[in-house]
Amino acid sequence: MTGWIGISLGDVSGIGPEVTLKALAADRDSDTRYLLIGDDTVAKRLNEQLRLGLDLRPYDPSSKNGRFHFHNPQKEPLPPNIAAGSAPVARAAIAALIDGAARCLRHELDALVTAPVNKEAIIRTGEPFVGQTEFLSQRAGTDRTAMMLLGEDDRGRWLRVALATTHIPIRKVSQELTQPKVELAIDLAARACHDLNLPRARIAVCGLNPHAGEGGALGTEDGSVIAPAVKAMRARGLDVVGPLPADTLFYYAYRGDYEAVVAMYHDQGLVPLKMIGFDTGVNWTLGLPFIRTSPDHGTAYDIAGKGIANPSSMGAAIRLAKQLAQRS
Repeated sequence: MTGWIGISLGDVSGIGPEVTLKALAADRDSDTRYLLIGDDTVAKRLNEQLRLGLDLRPYDPSSKNGRFHFHNPQKEPLPPNIAAGSAPVARAAIAALIDGAARCLRHELDALVTAPVNKEAIIRTGEPFVGQTEFLSQRAGTDRTAMMLLGEDDRGRWLRVALATTHIPIRKVSQELTQPKVELAIDLAARACHDLNLPRARIAVCGLNPHAGEGGALGTEDGSVIAPAVKAMRARGLDVVGPLPADTLFYYAYRGDYEAVVAMYHDQGLVPLKMIGFDTGVNWTLGLPFIRTSPDHGTAYDIAGKGIANPSSMGAAIRLAKQLAQRS
């Protein structure tokens, strides 16, 4: 066997452990070993309840036996039936993230897949938490990262969307949007196309304002920030166009005119992506010194523990992590 993929179990009072185990049970790749990072008592209990039959073993990096291993970064297991989103659950989620990132930085893991966490629950513990993307970027000591969300519909048509800004309020987008951030998102999107082994890397860049600003009548950011970024990246040899009105750009990207889109803010990019690939969407952090993917959904407390969570997005996140690890 070759290769280790780490999976942090996230908020274990949500559906993260369930979709993880279901996705692994459906995995037929005998050449990959998995390290589940988090509370192993939860994983073992779910494995039995769902009758998945996974052979879960304590982590031993020197062992060549078994495919599914676990490691709990905390000394004590969480008590059974713990309240959803409680402080111990949130602290366990952070501990798993820290452990997974550290192992990737030490090259013990080939990639890290992160199950969903609850941001509000983590913030209530006193952790200044914006999101997993930002947290892992900080652990890796870099701010040159971007989120890319990618997914396909039932006919194999893809959207790949990189974000120039991530988890900030709408009212702050204009002041936070800078030419270097747009350039970085364009650059990382083009590299992502290469990492995915796509034959081309045509990048389309969204305008911020309606109709890409109407020549300044509906806002100046498109002309003063986005257009210069596109021009600069084109001068570096990238195949990039924009700013284009977002309401029409996604139509052309969806039909295959562009390999990737750079959106200016979170919902501008994620609404169309989730419309076509809700069950297959993957969050990929571009620019980290290690591979990190994640399912594109939350903790879903309302269905946690009922055995009905759909593992498709987690399965897609695991497959992408393996694909990228094999290429790297």
